[in-house]
Amino acid sequence: MEYRIALLKGDGIGPEITDSAVQVLEQTADRFGHRFVFTPYLIGGAAIDAVGEPLPDETVQGCLNSDSVLLGAVGGPKWDGLPGDQRPEKALLGIRAALGLYTNLRPAKLFPALKGASPLRDDLTAQGFDILIVRELTGGIYFGDRGYREGKYGEEAFDTECYSVMEIERIGKAAFEAAMPRNRRLVSVDKANVLETSRLWRSTMHRLAADYPEVQYSDLFVDNAAMQLVRDPRQFDVIVTSNMFGDILSDEASQLTGSIGMLASASLGDTTRGLYEPIHGSAPDIAGKDLANPVAAILSGAMMLRYAFGLSAEADAIEQAVDTVLERGCRTADLVGDSGIRPLSCTEMTAEVVRCIASQ
Repeated sequence: MEYRIALLKGDGIGPEITDSAVQVLEQTADRFGHRFVFTPYLIGGAAIDAVGEPLPDETVQGCLNSDSVLLGAVGGPKWDGLPGDQRPEKALLGIRAALGLYTNLRPAKLFPALKGASPLRDDLTAQGFDILIVRELTGGIYFGDRGYREGKYGEEAFDTECYSVMEIERIGKAAFEAAMPRNRRLVSVDKANVLETSRLWRSTMHRLAADYPEVQYSDLFVDNAAMQLVRDPRQFDVIVTSNMFGDILSDEASQLTGSIGMLASASLGDTTRGLYEPIHGSAPDIAGKDLANPVAAILSGAMMLRYAFGLSAEADAIEQAVDTVLERGCRTADLVGDSGIRPLSCTEMTAEVVRCIASQ
């Protein structure tokens, strides 16, 4: 079977980690008898440098014509001086909107071999944890009206948070459906004691909960949710929340697993296409030095196989390979800490995963 994949390497360590994901996917394809056809397109700062805009039309069309999209990372200090609508990060919002991707799935799983890398106490990591954060992706304050105006104290900036019932219903349904095959516990995070958008969010989620009596549903204010994640992440199964809150909470949850370099994500809409990317940034300080952790990108490739193509056995093979190399003590620099273990380069870590898949 042939699958067409749009490859958006982006900036910083983006090219390195996407190359790693491609190597792992190609090894997986060889083992299971598939063919993945990768077509690169420009995005972010690389696109600005080449054609003067962060998201060229060619990139959008290429992604729309593909079966799925694999993204590295965008942005860096080189482009920090550009106006907001011309910055590399604008491409992320644009491609998500163009592909109709409103659901972001961000797993935060503590791998058994990395319990010592978590900043949490040993008693909280002994049994591990496995959280899925479902983040609304194309609404909220990131997409609302913004600008400058004359205010009470002179010039001021504003950003507007808006959510419709439809937007809340579709992300809410996605969250309830994601909870069904798991432990059937869903927490909706909002700030309903202050924000009107959160009050609409909460009332809409309560109506949806009636359609899913099998799921244990509850609400949390975002400040309490942030505290509870640190206090005991084991209490969570699935979390659903707005764009901005999801952005912040998923990064917090990622650090509890030991490194942001370990966590993948899937952005989904009404088709099977999807966009898959690690949740970390472009890390320009280590770009080109072969120091990046490729695991998040590799696991993003596994999520792509599972959600876009329905290749669960193939996704399992990649995830099991990552588990295996971690159990063997393989670590990139972000995971070493004070253990005294020699850190592997991005290239070496990738090779270990590839060899593990080949020998399964």
